Amino acid sequence: MSQPLDAGVLRSTAHSPSWAMLNRLSGNDTSGGAAGAGAVRPPAAAEGSGRMAAPVPPQPPQPTPLNPVAPYGNGAAPQPPGGAQQRLDFCIPCNPYFPTPHMFGRLRDSLETILKYYPSDADTVTAELCTVLGLNPQTVAMGNGSTELITWIDHLLVKESLAVPIPTFGRWTDQPMETGKRVDMFPLREEQDFALDLQEYVRFIRRRGSRVAVVCNPNNPDGGYLRRSQIIWLLDELADLDLVVIDESFIDFVDAERAPSVADEATIRPNVVVLKSLGKNFGLHGIRFGYCVANPALAATIRDALPKWNLNAFAETVVFMLKEYGAEYQQSLTMLASDRAHMAMALAALPELVVFLSQGNFLLVKLPNGVDGAALRDRLLTEHGLYVRECGNKLGSSSRFLRLVVRPSADVERLVAALRTCLYGTRPSPQQQPQPSQQAPHQVLAALPVGAAVS
Repeated sequence: MSQPLDAGVLRSTAHSPSWAMLNRLSGNDTSGGAAGAGAVRPPAAAEGSGRMAAPVPPQPPQPTPLNPVAPYGNGAAPQPPGGAQQRLDFCIPCNPYFPTPHMFGRLRDSLETILKYYPSDADTVTAELCTVLGLNPQTVAMGNGSTELITWIDHLLVKESLAVPIPTFGRWTDQPMETGKRVDMFPLREEQDFALDLQEYVRFIRRRGSRVAVVCNPNNPDGGYLRRSQIIWLLDELADLDLVVIDESFIDFVDAERAPSVADEATIRPNVVVLKSLGKNFGLHGIRFGYCVANPALAATIRDALPKWNLNAFAETVVFMLKEYGAEYQQSLTMLASDRAHMAMALAALPELVVFLSQGNFLLVKLPNGVDGAALRDRLLTEHGLYVRECGNKLGSSSRFLRLVVRPSADVERLVAALRTCLYGTRPSPQQQPQPSQQAPHQVLAALPVGAAVS
């Protein structure tokens, strides 16, 4: 018999507990599972319904035993027999449609070789990645996850101070503070839908005398996106700084324009590094691999500091498979964009819940007044088997906000039903079930004011 989950672990200062930890705490010893700006508000009828969000009780009822986390796939995972719920992950931002089942089958078949033998050196893996992506290997450094590259960028290229908008990915504030740098935090304001005003940001940098500037595009946790032309303007304005980092870890999920990345600009500028995360795009957080793009001198500075064999054999195997699955990867991004539009509209139909438009593979939502996000997070997990990211430990955010990863529509229906129960004490009726839009995906996306989200 599984033991009740100790939800107290979720109140730690860690960004998010791993699924392995959650499975252990819930008594499952098996290794389970895989693994903006502009607010969309509820329709007027919902706002005027008069239903208020009741505070979440501090002590949730005894949970139903939970099975290990459901892997991502094409739709909701089948429910196990015996009344146990399959946990669904709305927390860890993976691509739900990639790698394909065929790719996972090939990885399983190669497991013995992958584990038994040394990987190739980093230069060999980097050269293959650059062949697939059309990059010059002299401008690329691959790391054991983007956080390794953030660490080395801090050690090698950040000398005294760094400016960063908040809320954003926590390593951009935590890492330089750990090494004694001054971190100048530029607050993104909720009343402006967390949009980054670039002119204000530049004035802030000048006032503070910051020598390094960082922008995550799209930003995490809100998914706010700045168009390529806006980022190029920023690079021109900050050409005198020691360094400008554009973290494009979620850039592949953008559909607001055809070519959003500024990696090509980084290769010809003296002070620009563009960071990329392969784990987020490909849905493989467990394989630590990412890369950065810069001019040859900057890239060599980072590359030369890295160990010769800093990439594992799993990362190498996936990189050498990528050229065979380009069409499937592009299809996964199209499907995810459609899911994102459906999920945003389904959540926005909930009374008093604010959904911020996103170009990432996640949505930021603000909870109704009186709702404790940490308690709601715990209830969603223990009572409904849904794992969400409460943002109370993100600088510049609070427990009033949840970051919800985009999942297929069947999974979103389960999330919406659980939120109705927890927030309003109601069970969903057939009329309340979110219905997939009858519009084509491109029409749905066009209906969402993406342009307003990037101002």
